Amino acid sequence: MEKEKEISEEIKEEEVVEEVEVEEAAPEETPEFSEVDKLKNECADINDKYVRLQAEFLNFKKRTEKEKSNLYKFANEKLFEDLLPLMDNMERALASTESGSDGIVDGLKMIKKSLDDLFSKNGVVAIESIGQPFDPELHHAVMSDESDDHEAEHVIEEFQKGYKLNEKVIRHSMVKVSK
Repeated sequence: MEKEKEISEEIKEEEVVEEVEVEEAAPEETPEFSEVDKLKNECADINDKYVRLQAEFLNFKKRTEKEKSNLYKFANEKLFEDLLPLMDNMERALASTESGSDGIVDGLKMIKKSLDDLFSKNGVVAIESIGQPFDPELHHAVMSDESDDHEAEHVIEEFQKGYKLNEKVIRHSMVKVSK
């Protein structure tokens, strides 16, 4: 009987050894897991690149829409720059004539009004200068003079009107500034 006990104990030990050997086989499967991890990382990288590319595309689309909008908004800029001398001559002609019953004066006033309407309809507005603080973004100072009637660094006389097209200055006002 003792031999039988010894044999059964040996069999049990062999079973335990076999179980241990089976457990030791698990680390050999680890390369499969690392391959899966590599594929997961690769998939995550590709997804990240896709998301970034999509964001770049949306930014590009917004930027081109803005550029296109500005193109339409300022397409008439050259036209109105060319019309500005005409407006100046009309204003000079009106200033040099007396306000009387002369038909020429009435005709000039109607043309001036038509030009004003055309300008305002297309987003062109005159820059108000006289009495305003000097702003180099809006004004071009060609003279300076001392004045008791105006504060220092304020526009006291306007030689040529400035204009903006949709808030963009297309011509600065030519002014005299107080010292």
